[in-house]
Amino acid sequence: METEPVKKVVILGGYGNFGKRIVKNLTNIEDITILIAGRNLNKSSALAANLENTSAAKLEPLVIDIFADDFKDQLAILSPYLVIHTSGPFQGQDYHVPYACIECGAHYIDLADDRRFVCDIGELDQHAKDKGVLIVSGASSVPGLSSAVVEHYQNQFSVIESIDLAIAPGNKAERGLATVEAILSYTGHRLNVFRDGRWQDVYGWMDSKVNDFGGFVGKRHLANVDVPDLELFPNRYSVSKQVSFQAGLELPILHLTMVGMAYLSKIGLVKSWAPLSKAIVGTSNAFLPFGSDQGAMEVIIKGKGNDGHAKEVKWTLYAPKGNGPYIPTLSTIILARKLLNIKSHESRNNAGAMPCVGLFELSEFKADFEALNIQFEENMTSKDKSEEA
Repeated sequence: METEPVKKVVILGGYGNFGKRIVKNLTNIEDITILIAGRNLNKSSALAANLENTSAAKLEPLVIDIFADDFKDQLAILSPYLVIHTSGPFQGQDYHVPYACIECGAHYIDLADDRRFVCDIGELDQHAKDKGVLIVSGASSVPGLSSAVVEHYQNQFSVIESIDLAIAPGNKAERGLATVEAILSYTGHRLNVFRDGRWQDVYGWMDSKVNDFGGFVGKRHLANVDVPDLELFPNRYSVSKQVSFQAGLELPILHLTMVGMAYLSKIGLVKSWAPLSKAIVGTSNAFLPFGSDQGAMEVIIKGKGNDGHAKEVKWTLYAPKGNGPYIPTLSTIILARKLLNIKSHESRNNAGAMPCVGLFELSEFKADFEALNIQFEENMTSKDKSEEA
C-alpha cells in the first residue's frame, strides 16, 4: 500500500493574532509539517518551541516575506500542500499570493475580509482548476460562518426579504493591528449596500445605533462595516429588500470616537485613518482594564416562510472568556482539516477559486464551539396574515 507523503502546511503570519490560533489547532494532526511563516524568525521560533512538546505535527519556523520579489520562487522550493494566508490587512493586496500557490500546485485559504479581494477571487477560478487546486477567500467570520448560518435556514423561507448581521467583540479581546487597519481604511468612506430594494451608498462606521444581543452580552453600540457579505448575499439568497452588516466597540467612548472620526473623513478633513493604526491601537490599549472579554455575533433573517406567513429567524452566538478572536479562524480550520484528510490523488475534485460561501454545514462548527465554550441560540417567529394585520 502506497504511503501518503507528509503534507506541508505553510501558515503566513503564523505567529500573528489569528495565525497562532490556527497553528495551535492544527498541531494535533499527525503526518503534517506546519511551517510557521513570517518576517520575524524570533517570533516564529518562539511559537514553535512553545507548542512542540504537545504537537503531533512537526513544527518549523520559516522566514518569508509575501511582498518579496522572489516570493513565488521561495514558495515553490517548499512545495507546500496547503498555504493559509492570515497576513492582513487584505485591503490593497493583489492576488500574487494565491497566484503563487496555484503556480506551485498548493491549495490556498485566506481570512480576508476585504470586499474586493474576496468577491473577485473568481478571477483565478479557471487557472486553479487547470492546476487542480482549491483557492478559497474569506474563510473567516464573514462570509464563512455568516453564510453557513444563512444556508442553514434559507430553505425555511419562500422569500428572504432581509439579512442583518452584527458583530460585537468584548473590549478585552485581543486586538489585531491588521484588523484595525482594515477597519480604518474605510472609516467615513462610501460603502455600496443593498437597502430598500436598491443599491445605494452609506458611510463606514456611521449610522450608529444600540443593539440588544441579550444573554450575557446585552446592549452594544454598532455602526456600518464593509464586508464581502454586503455584495455576495443579495444575489446568492435572492434578497428582496436589504442586506446590512454592522459592528461596534464595547466601550461607548471608543465607539463614539470612531463615529466622530468617520464624520471627519466623510466631510473630507481626513483622507484616511489607516496610517495612524499603530497609534490608535496603542491609545485604545489604555482602555483594556475596562469593559469585558465577552462578545457576540448576530444573524437576523426576515421574509416569508414556506407557508406564506411572515417569518423571522434570529441566530445569536455568544463568546465568553476572551474567546471571540478564535471565531474568525474556525472557517479556515474546518476547511484546512477537510483538505488535509483528502488523498492527494483526489485533490483535483476540489479545484477552483471562490469566496468562502456554502462550503460547509453550520453543524461542522459544533465541536469547535464546544471546545471554546462558545454558545449560540436561535429564535424563530412566524405570523399568519391575521396577526400581521
